[in-house]
Amino acid sequence: MKREEVRRNPAPALLRALQNEGLDPGYAAAAEDRSRGHSLHKPLHATAWCVAGGIVLGLLFGVAYAQASDRAPGTDQVRSEILTKVDAAKSRGDDLARTRDELAAQTETLRAAALAGDAHGADVLGRLGAMEQAAALDPVHGPGLQVTLTDPSARPDLSDQSRPNARAAKPVVLDRDIQSVVNALWAGGAEAVAVGGVRVGPAVTVRQAGGAMLVDNQPVPSPYVISAIGSTAKMQTGFVVSEAYLRMSGVAQLYGAGFTVTEQDDLSVPGASAREIRTAREVSGQ
Repeated sequence: MKREEVRRNPAPALLRALQNEGLDPGYAAAAEDRSRGHSLHKPLHATAWCVAGGIVLGLLFGVAYAQASDRAPGTDQVRSEILTKVDAAKSRGDDLARTRDELAAQTETLRAAALAGDAHGADVLGRLGAMEQAAALDPVHGPGLQVTLTDPSARPDLSDQSRPNARAAKPVVLDRDIQSVVNALWAGGAEAVAVGGVRVGPAVTVRQAGGAMLVDNQPVPSPYVISAIGSTAKMQTGFVVSEAYLRMSGVAQLYGAGFTVTEQDDLSVPGASAREIRTAREVSGQ
């Protein structure tokens, strides 16, 4: 019997070429070109292009630096002008607020002098006083609770030391936290509440706009001091078992926010801003 020959895999063409031709044909072609004087490499020409490219890049960087240097004083000047305008607007706002308070006091004095002369006027004054008290327009003082919420201080980060404009830490105390505390104090029997010196009355909102906390559209910075006037024992008993107290205790433990509740013998809260109240009534069909 003939033994069948085992057919082996033929060697690929690339392997045969590597075995038979030890040198790539390109090397031989390059050597032949050099022998004929047709060199493909021109060191002087390449060096000239490199020098030209370096000069162009240097000019571009120089122009960019000059423009940045010229723009810096202008930017500082614009920033200074904006800050000056902001300070002037704040000063005008404070002056107008003082003028408003003075005129309101004069109006109240004249109104009382005009209406207190007879029984009907006295009755009108009594009803106006009750409505102003319900609208939180009158300043109030007395014993109460003071709740202070404080954003935690930013942790030191060595990577931010070289950046003067490093981004500030995000606030931890949110508007809904302050809202929940105010609502819990109202539910506990508070008669008057103020946040950061701004009276909380009808139509007054507590909200965040970016990183600023606004109470009645007035910015209030951290720490946020919430003053509530009323029966201290009753408010404290109701506040300690409220959801707001548990919420802020958790925020203080998890995120390091400040949360304190203190009793005060005499708190003062200002009056709220008067607003134009518009009412609607149903009109009978024509």
